[in-house]
Amino acid sequence: MSLFTGKESFLPDYASYNWTGAPSNYDLSTNAALGGDAHTENLNKWYQSGDQAYLIVASALVWIMVPGLGFLYAGLVRRKSALHMILACMGCLSVTSVQWYLWGYSLAFSPTTANGFIGDLSNFGLMNTLAAPSVGSPLIPSLLYAFFQMQFCAVTAAIIIGAVAERGRLIPAMVFTFIWATIIYCPMVYWVWNPNGWAYKYGVLDFAGGGPIEICSGMSALAYSWILGPRRESLMTDFRRHSVAFIFLGTALLWFGWLGFNGATSFGANLRATMACWNTHLAATFAAISWILLDWRLERKWSMVGWCSGTICGLIMSTSSAGLITAWGSVIMGIVTGIVCNYAGKVKTLLRIDDSMDVFAQHGVGGIIGLLANAFFASDVIISLDGVNVGLQNPTTGTLQGGWINHNYRQLYIQLAYIVVCCAYSFTVTALVAFLINLIPGLQLRVSEEAERNGMDDSELGEFTFDSVETGRETIWRRGTRSEELKFARLHKSNPIDRNPKPFSF
Repeated sequence: MSLFTGKESFLPDYASYNWTGAPSNYDLSTNAALGGDAHTENLNKWYQSGDQAYLIVASALVWIMVPGLGFLYAGLVRRKSALHMILACMGCLSVTSVQWYLWGYSLAFSPTTANGFIGDLSNFGLMNTLAAPSVGSPLIPSLLYAFFQMQFCAVTAAIIIGAVAERGRLIPAMVFTFIWATIIYCPMVYWVWNPNGWAYKYGVLDFAGGGPIEICSGMSALAYSWILGPRRESLMTDFRRHSVAFIFLGTALLWFGWLGFNGATSFGANLRATMACWNTHLAATFAAISWILLDWRLERKWSMVGWCSGTICGLIMSTSSAGLITAWGSVIMGIVTGIVCNYAGKVKTLLRIDDSMDVFAQHGVGGIIGLLANAFFASDVIISLDGVNVGLQNPTTGTLQGGWINHNYRQLYIQLAYIVVCCAYSFTVTALVAFLINLIPGLQLRVSEEAERNGMDDSELGEFTFDSVETGRETIWRRGTRSEELKFARLHKSNPIDRNPKPFSF
């Protein structure tokens, strides 16, 4: 028997459990400026518990992408710098979390400014952020929205940190990350996801961050690599990736997390989230197939690294478009992305910039392709699946929500203008910030030649991915020629080291 039999129900008729969609009759009756007062009213009554649970779980999925990037980068670099890349990624998570809590969320999503460029500090330290509907969607409260978006900032910073591979110092990189999040990432998020941003008002279609996530990370990594300089050629003669298994593990974690990254950007457990997951999966699958076929054409061998690279490029493309375009559009753009990004890896050679993790070729180019896909394949039918953005026009700005499918041919020019601004701003400001940090005594971006030769794990961490293996191999590497090893053995009355030792057995 119900506890409310013969009594007035605690949940009113308009409670979130009795309807689906946005709380159109939302009216916070207590302390509205601060997001409500839990002492006097049920602040959960406006929201679906299922939507909130989905966003909380999705936030955890996006968090997993950060260690996923760490494993991916650790596998791509040489053994002596692998652990350094994992720590760099997790360091980005720590730094951006502090920045986002203090003022990052406020600068990106405060609703009280109308300058079109950046927010104010009205939500400093999560002030006034509780149960009021979020800026991003009325389906979820601001407190949850802030937590979900914090993971996006951390992932973007971790993508960029690939630029420091095998030669960049950790402390200056963390200082850069804090400044980057404040003056580059937050403004770019404000432009397109805050209703007061110029790109939002202009009608840009960017679902989960083709601009602030992908283009920003790709161009910022390219600029940071340019300022940092290339790895020394004399130390690149015997380059070997540390672990293809790590590369696969990182890719698997990224794919898993990306389903939450894109799916939950619908901000509810609804059909649009399901379509976003479908499009994410299809784009990754077809991009992986097209990439690995291109590699097979040249080598006549199948490449696990090629499959991982293609998969990631497809996921990147879907970031811009997963909740906007049709499934068959994702198939087409997945194939295109795998091919274009494969060839885009040669751009760094033409530019003579050592983008060692191919962040620009994958994230920058993939983000651009995804934004262009929206101009052609974005459909009001897909956008309306969340039950909030219903109809051909944006209910807030009145701009058209579809692309060429809906005969909105103007959308291509809007997307192109947005792409140009994102590329120019992120590259220019990143290069300037990195250049200025490098001038500060004690914050030089790059390690010494000796430290680069020894490896970042030894020079900056003093720890290794696998201590036993690292110690044996590094001993061989440090002693140089066989004659030097024999001399060392005679001096210390020990046996010379076998250059081809038997594998460890357990």
